[in-house]
Amino acid sequence: MSSRLGYSLANGIWISAQIRVIRSFVMHFSSIALHLNLDDAWQNDAMRLPVVEVRNWGPQLRFSAPPRLIAEFYAEHGAHLESPFLLYGSGDFHYLTALRLRRIAGPIIVVSFDNHPDWDVRPPRWGCGGWVNRALELPNVRRVSVWGCGNFECWWPHQIFGNRRAERAGLLEVHPWANERPVKDRERRGAILRDNWRDHFERFLKHIDATSVYVTIDLDCLRAEEAVTNWESGRFAIADLEWALGKLRESSRIIGGDICGAYSSPHYARFKQRFAAEFDHPKLQLPPIDQIRRINSATLAKLWPLLARA
Repeated sequence: MSSRLGYSLANGIWISAQIRVIRSFVMHFSSIALHLNLDDAWQNDAMRLPVVEVRNWGPQLRFSAPPRLIAEFYAEHGAHLESPFLLYGSGDFHYLTALRLRRIAGPIIVVSFDNHPDWDVRPPRWGCGGWVNRALELPNVRRVSVWGCGNFECWWPHQIFGNRRAERAGLLEVHPWANERPVKDRERRGAILRDNWRDHFERFLKHIDATSVYVTIDLDCLRAEEAVTNWESGRFAIADLEWALGKLRESSRIIGGDICGAYSSPHYARFKQRFAAEFDHPKLQLPPIDQIRRINSATLAKLWPLLARA
């Protein structure tokens, strides 16, 4: 073998090894955060995240799904759900957070920013309105704390359908806005006001100790001018969530999180699924789709780096 040929072979082997190292690094980096595209709520270049196309699953999973489909989806895409940080579509899919939590080792506290408590104990078992209960069934979930509930579900008589047992046991905290409620309602456990919610949040952080934290953000917790969703709008401002994420980073270890809630046009695979979803959803006046994308993309650009940074 000539020295030139030997050098070429050695150089080629070295280059191939470097390529494998680079590919391994890229794959590892990509696995840190993914965009799971169920419904085109986000454009595929959102935050320049690697995209996993699962739009064929969107109509089957939207709003609710039978356990059989959940098991099939989990078997097919469980590895993607392992990504520490995940961006996905409408809040109709928020129950996928409970599937993600299965794959986290060690005790965790779940912090949710949501306009709804998602604590409904009624069927279906797998649906966006009851995913918190699926999370609380997991042995690694020590507590779930939901902040910014602005709808009727936390108040009498609607709260009778919520998981009050978990709330009384201290496993579940819900923090509904009480500004527009009667004075007596402000004494409800967890109730917050615009001028005191940050004090409540800082007290909550003091009791996290060394437990790891998972953060989930449903954009319907934000005001209408800052997020367009498939549900009623909440009362948080972007600045509120920026502050809260900063405080969480200062006081605890965020090991994972997700953002969902952006508006998408609803499509369903089953008649009863469609009937229940259309009955439950509010009737909204929506801006043009280009404006929806601009509003939601601007919000994502502010929140995602705070949530998903290493």
